[in-house]
Amino acid sequence: MKKTLLSTGLIMLIVLNAAAQKSPVFISEGSAIHGYDAVAYFKESKAVRGTSEFVYEWNGSKWNFSNQQNLDSFKANPGKYAPQYGGYCAYGVFEGHKAPTDPDAWTIVDAKLYFNYNLKVRELWRNKKEEKIKAADKNWLELKDKE
Repeated sequence: MKKTLLSTGLIMLIVLNAAAQKSPVFISEGSAIHGYDAVAYFKESKAVRGTSEFVYEWNGSKWNFSNQQNLDSFKANPGKYAPQYGGYCAYGVFEGHKAPTDPDAWTIVDAKLYFNYNLKVRELWRNKKEEKIKAADKNWLELKDKE
């Protein structure tokens, strides 16, 4: 019982912290998308941690990459590789709030990268995702600069 309450409390703190971020980009560990390489999701079809050797500042955030080629690709066209909703949870934005994400809970839809809070939430989001994306796109216009 105590363990469940502690877990619930921790989750609430994480959600409140993310919701309090005014940044249009979800920043964790000092970098966008937990320091993972946004380009690798497209080129390698997996989550790959970036390094401090390959960093690019864009949209008010540090973006880490695993190699120079990926950094160059992002630099040439960040809109192609940057996650939707600034890397905040797509399901959360659909519901009308900002929520943190797990770099392993990702999906590419129509050449766009989406993240979710965790793998369970990703499954909820994938059901009728096209409808959820339309609603989230509208919500994001109001959410992106809010705390």
